[in-house]
Amino acid sequence: MTAPGTRAEASAEDTDDLDVEEALALVRDAHREPRDDGPDDGTGRTSGPAAQPPGDRSAERHRATPWPHAREIAARAARSRARRAPVCVPLGDALGLALAAPLDALTDLPSFDTSAMDGWAVAGPGPWQVREEGVLAGHAQPEPLTDGEAVRIATGARIPADTTAVLRSEHGRIDAQGRLHTTREMLHGQDIRPRGQECRSGDQLLPVGTLVTPAVLGLAAAAGYDTVTVVPRPRVEVLVLGDELLTEGLPHDGLIRDALGPMLPPWLRALGADVVAVRRIGDDARALQKAVTRSAADLIVTTGGTASGPVDHVHPVLERVGAELLVDGVKVRPGHPMLLARTKDHQHLVGLPGNPLAAVSGLLTLAEPLLRTLAAHPAPEPYSLPLREAVQGHPHDTRLVPVVLRGDLAVPLHYNGPAMLRGIAAADALAVVRPGGARQGEETELLDLPWATAGMGVCFT
Repeated sequence: MTAPGTRAEASAEDTDDLDVEEALALVRDAHREPRDDGPDDGTGRTSGPAAQPPGDRSAERHRATPWPHAREIAARAARSRARRAPVCVPLGDALGLALAAPLDALTDLPSFDTSAMDGWAVAGPGPWQVREEGVLAGHAQPEPLTDGEAVRIATGARIPADTTAVLRSEHGRIDAQGRLHTTREMLHGQDIRPRGQECRSGDQLLPVGTLVTPAVLGLAAAAGYDTVTVVPRPRVEVLVLGDELLTEGLPHDGLIRDALGPMLPPWLRALGADVVAVRRIGDDARALQKAVTRSAADLIVTTGGTASGPVDHVHPVLERVGAELLVDGVKVRPGHPMLLARTKDHQHLVGLPGNPLAAVSGLLTLAEPLLRTLAAHPAPEPYSLPLREAVQGHPHDTRLVPVVLRGDLAVPLHYNGPAMLRGIAAADALAVVRPGGARQGEETELLDLPWATAGMGVCFT
């Protein structure tokens, strides 16, 4: 059901620096050519030419879209069509979202002169006579001081009028007559936070597009906000295809456990999405078409059915609903038969291969950049590390290989075939191995997994 795809895709030279509409035209018009490789065996090798019945659609394919360009097309597709209304949410619901309006200060910060330390507020030169009552945070404006007078004060308390400085507790002593002396040289204004030191009311604190982190939430609260205006989470619906899938128990009688149903929703949430539904469609073309046409999600994610087998219904359904294929196969292993389509003006569909690691490849290749753009998140800064050992490459396609990070090296993991999850379950990242492979010690681009980074918006519930 999930053999590598055989449909038409745009070529490397054709898709370089093209916008989405140009890429679409190439997908529609590129000439067909005979299939020249067999299924990927998980090592980057192909198993040789695959015999196909006469007239079978899988006997032909377009030239696949190169992996970097497929990611660019996915990001641009969302940017060119997404017009998502901002929403106003309580601070507690804003973590990981992007600001859709500037964060302007609603008050001066601090909003009054405050003490930066526990100690004494003093007026004039010492020694000082200490008042009996103290000044605590959260209390009303205290009485002014006169020269030669001091009063106990707590951190964050309002400074009495005519205060010269705050003398820290550890820098003062009181003599037998109850007078306060300083044990250190003291400067005028010392340890006083003046009103508006951090900002004045109306100052822009953060621009549109800022990712809401815990620190941003704290700043917003300090500046007087109860809610913030943000770009909403993209809504995603997952359609799990395949009659052979079990939801519990051991595999038996040709049936296998569904790995993608449990894996994809939390992974999509970790990418910042709001997973609104997970539906099991089986291999029912009519049910798939009904689910696609009725979905109100920003992104539909399907699992399996993207090749040309007898029960691979994704392409025919997309044709029937008038979808536009933006990416139809990618030069990447595993995950070659992934696809991206525009199903409605503000809706896209990412078709993932049915093999688990191939589906992960499709998720990070097409869904991640599209979701990132929909959520107005910045693209992560690319980075690379040397490989601790050589990785065999595919002659023409990029390979995504699970790795663990050990110091300043990336260590490739075994069990990296299309149907395997053992490697990715232990991984910190995926190494992007260019066609032809990578030598030991070669600097290789890495894709972080969302739970292996300190990025915001990682939510699994």
